[in-house]
Amino acid sequence: MDALVRLLQLLVLLLTLPLHLLALLGLWQPLCKKYFPYLMAELAVRTNRLMESKKRELFSQIKGLKGTSGVVTLLELGCGTGANFQFYPPGCKITCLDPNPNFEKFLAKSMAENRHLQYEQFMVAPGEHMKQVADGSMDVVVCTLVLCSVQSTKKVLQEVYRVLRPGGVLFFLEHVAEPEGSKAFMWQQVFEPTWKHIGDGCYLTRQTWKDLKKAHFSEVQMEWLPPPLKWLPVGPHIMGKAVK
Repeated sequence: MDALVRLLQLLVLLLTLPLHLLALLGLWQPLCKKYFPYLMAELAVRTNRLMESKKRELFSQIKGLKGTSGVVTLLELGCGTGANFQFYPPGCKITCLDPNPNFEKFLAKSMAENRHLQYEQFMVAPGEHMKQVADGSMDVVVCTLVLCSVQSTKKVLQEVYRVLRPGGVLFFLEHVAEPEGSKAFMWQQVFEPTWKHIGDGCYLTRQTWKDLKKAHFSEVQMEWLPPPLKWLPVGPHIMGKAVK
């Protein structure tokens, strides 16, 4: 099986050779950073339409998490285009964080369309290093389709745990690996070396549920969902919450 995966990976590499050459020369990443927000803006519309009921179910729990300030302080990791804003309850005080500054103009559009929220700031930083956010300052942290592309899931979850107040909640919706040994998992392995360039660092075979269970949260609730876009090589999704 490993030999077959390597052979198929080589075939995909040959078919996408210009992309890999650009990546090798250091030219692909700057291009990807510019075009990726446009791609995500299109995909977000489709994904929200398909996942609307599940997102409403998940984020309806936020309104009961007001801290001592009387409002919900919410940090969204990998906020992207702001596709989740429409699902947040009124009055949430939103801090946005993303390593790609090119998302800012898309965020501004989403903010203008969702006046029921209060916006604090947009920080350009990776989830592993968000020192600008104070310890215990957030009632809620949200990450959707983010942990697939971070450098270290463990470090991101450590940072999430740090910035949440006691009793604060991480809400997540992430795509993960198919079952090991399945044909679907084999194809994820085949496409992953190329997909991570197309998807701005996205890995198809991450077993994120294991990292969540090891992250020292007092409670983790998780539901498995089928992938909403069948024509992409992303696998099943996990949706749920982790309580500090």
